[in-house]
Amino acid sequence: MSTGVEAWDQQSGSSLGARQVLTIVLLFGGYSACYFCRADLSVASPLLIEELGRHGISHADALVHIGQIASLGVFAYAIGKLFLTGLGDFWGGRPNFLIGLGGATLFTLLFTLGGAMPVFTIAWLGNRLTQSIAWAGMLKVSSKWFDFTSHGTVVGILSISYLVGDAAARQWMGALIQQGYGWRALFLLAGAVAGFFLIANFLLLRESRTELGFAEAAANPLNVYGNAPARPESFLALVRPLFRSRAFLLVCLLSLGCTIVRETFNDWIPVYLRDFFGYSMGDAASASAVFPALGAVSVIAAGWLSDRLGASSRAAVMGVGLAATAVALLALGLLRPNGAGTSALPLIAIGMAALCLLGPYSYLGGALACDFGGKQGTAQSSGIIDGVGYLGSVIGGVTVARASIAIGWGGVFLALAAISVIAAIYLHRLGSGQGHA
Repeated sequence: MSTGVEAWDQQSGSSLGARQVLTIVLLFGGYSACYFCRADLSVASPLLIEELGRHGISHADALVHIGQIASLGVFAYAIGKLFLTGLGDFWGGRPNFLIGLGGATLFTLLFTLGGAMPVFTIAWLGNRLTQSIAWAGMLKVSSKWFDFTSHGTVVGILSISYLVGDAAARQWMGALIQQGYGWRALFLLAGAVAGFFLIANFLLLRESRTELGFAEAAANPLNVYGNAPARPESFLALVRPLFRSRAFLLVCLLSLGCTIVRETFNDWIPVYLRDFFGYSMGDAASASAVFPALGAVSVIAAGWLSDRLGASSRAAVMGVGLAATAVALLALGLLRPNGAGTSALPLIAIGMAALCLLGPYSYLGGALACDFGGKQGTAQSSGIIDGVGYLGSVIGGVTVARASIAIGWGGVFLALAAISVIAAIYLHRLGSGQGHA
């Protein structure tokens, strides 16, 4: 049995270890690049709203238009997660990952050619739909390179990729805004970064370690498919064991609540800081990086803690995290501008929410998806868990925009606090449930 990241084979351990490190670097970099092609709309939103205003569209209407684009994008992402990610279990994870990176590159560059809402909407839909299969492809590849005994560590590292990518994108894009560049420059930067990693992964990434003559990676023996062959016989054979698992369905509900909260932060932090606390556009873009940056710390800390306390403690760790998230969201809901200049208080509360939320969130479509899916259904397991979450988080776009107008940002964060409390209650049920079967 392997220990640590992987057991060293007596004859080829060093070679296997080097290839595993390269695989992690390629997957990490590629998925980080995907988040450059997601953060760009969030960071550019104040600039887009300002430009729409110059064309006679009110601030409120522009806010709703951007929210509609965000919601449609999340809906396309959810549909892709639910119905397209399973392709990775039939043809492999590498094609899924390359399609995700390729789509992110192409449609992000297409966005820069638009000057009207229809083009923006089409480009954003294509971007999110193709990206929807990238994460499942990454998990499928990693499950073929690493034994299940190291999935917690490996998936934890890969889970940081979207946080690092998001934080880096917001910092770099904020710097561009401060230098006077317009919104198109942000999308060109994102497309260039994604294009670089698309080429690198196309040339260097391999589907499985068996392609290079190494022994097959071991899957979790408690997965819902048992010892079934790696390639499913049909789509029904792929999804039926998952939907028969009560624990899997409960994890899907948890994904629903956590993704609503996370996507609201991803989409609206710059607008919230700009409109509610008077941050400049550049400062709001750069400051929004606090959420993914501290989220990366959360992922590592939650992984380390669950490893030390044992696998059975994972639900308890997640439950405590979500309960603490509710407290941070309550604080955000009660904050008010003090009129004394830019305040650090919202950043502190946003940072606390990230520390408490993103660690628990990362396990739902990551290590738990690998545990449920085993050799056969990792891609589909991850796709369903994430898809249910993103389908519900469509409300994080246009509905949050409308709610911010109707009840203010304080009311929005109080509603999110209630969602976090409900998710924590469900986690208590998962912790006292029947495991993965």
